[in-house]
Amino acid sequence: MAGTLDRDPLRTLHLVRHAHAGDAGRWAGPDATRPLTEHGHDQAARLGALLAGADVRPDLIVTSPKVRAHQTAQAIATALGSDLRIDDRLAGGIDLDGLDRLLADTGAREPMLVGHDPDLSMLLDDLMGTVGQEMRKGAIASLRVWRPLEPGAAMLRWLIPPEVLPPLR
Repeated sequence: MAGTLDRDPLRTLHLVRHAHAGDAGRWAGPDATRPLTEHGHDQAARLGALLAGADVRPDLIVTSPKVRAHQTAQAIATALGSDLRIDDRLAGGIDLDGLDRLLADTGAREPMLVGHDPDLSMLLDDLMGTVGQEMRKGAIASLRVWRPLEPGAAMLRWLIPPEVLPPLR
């Protein structure tokens, strides 16, 4: 990667798509209030347990204010003993420039961001300089990134889809 000496040092970024929240078309209330389903709560708890067992320790978890994302983030924060912050920029429409500003504003060296699609899949593609990456509900991606962010400014460390999360013990 050209110019890395002029950039902010390497950091780890975790992207989490909220866990299962059912069918948006069947939800009668405002989309922002759509909660996790029982399956989603289980997914979020399993994700938190997996990350705790893998000794993943973000210094800050930042979540969308939408209920389903906040519930996912809260389950992970509880499992990891991490601080949690709500940021409206993760509610929808965040792009690479917005992500770079959000990261600068947090001051975190290993942030975890909990949000929604299509934003997270598009950010993953942009960061890696790829096309077609998918962040499924309840998935987590961990990347090494340099700031300021630009297309291809990240290396994927791992991507865990929800179906491989181990059961709770």
